[in-house]
Amino acid sequence: MNQRLTPATALLLTLPPLLWAGNAVVGRVVHELIPPMTLNFLRWVLAFAILLPLAWRALRPGSSMWAHWKRLSMLGLLGIGCYNALQYLALQTSTPLNVTLVASSIPVWMLGVGAVCFGRPVSRRQVAGALLSVAGVLVVLSRGQWSLLLQVRLVPGDLYVLMATLAWAFYSWLLSQPREPAEFRSDWAAFLIAQIFFGLGWSGLFAAGEWALVDAHITWGWPLVAALLYIAIGPAVIAYRCWGLGMQRVGPAVAGFFTNLTPLFAALLSAAFLGELPHLYHGLAFLLIVGGIVVSARR
Repeated sequence: MNQRLTPATALLLTLPPLLWAGNAVVGRVVHELIPPMTLNFLRWVLAFAILLPLAWRALRPGSSMWAHWKRLSMLGLLGIGCYNALQYLALQTSTPLNVTLVASSIPVWMLGVGAVCFGRPVSRRQVAGALLSVAGVLVVLSRGQWSLLLQVRLVPGDLYVLMATLAWAFYSWLLSQPREPAEFRSDWAAFLIAQIFFGLGWSGLFAAGEWALVDAHITWGWPLVAALLYIAIGPAVIAYRCWGLGMQRVGPAVAGFFTNLTPLFAALLSAAFLGELPHLYHGLAFLLIVGGIVVSARR
């Protein structure tokens, strides 16, 4: 049974959006130091090494992981291999604020994927909320100039992050329909390391293709090392753990509102570390996206 939202739980659910916003900013900072697919692969290699002392039993022969390898491989493809890699790819040509604002349209994709692929009905209120959120995304894509939409001139990063949100929608719906034993899913470290294990295969394949197809290079130094440690420890491990605890306490309906803090934190961090000040249209887009999600989530 869900509990009331306490200050401690609110803090648990506020920390992940802050870390995820930092992930977008860090990805932008190092985009010239390391290729995006390689960055994603190394991030999850480090996260796997961090979790290994906590969840090595999940990798033993006879573990529930092997009995559900097909499903975990799909979760690893969508959540580990595609979503983060596409976000880092988007940050090659887009700003952290734009990426996190467009990613705030995830609930809209959730409704569409749920209705089309999982047979979940959509209410009128949810449609109204979806339209508001889509309007917010269009404001970001048009840079506040509606004439740009008529010209259909989108930077590649905008398209990549839309693909990332679609991958996350499928990932979330698959997570909402558990197939694994309850004791396996209740062990957050085991469940996460199982997804990372299979996700490393996909992300490693994408990184190999990157090095084969483009002139890839890595500029090693303390900035890149610090960035890798941050995105592996913070957004990948700590954020996942805090989010899981918060979700257990108040449920996904309440917790979902906290994801919309990500673009706000991204705006603050971008202004502080990148000198990328937010524009008026960013504020309008944020209000539309949040308003859409509030409308669709009300009962």
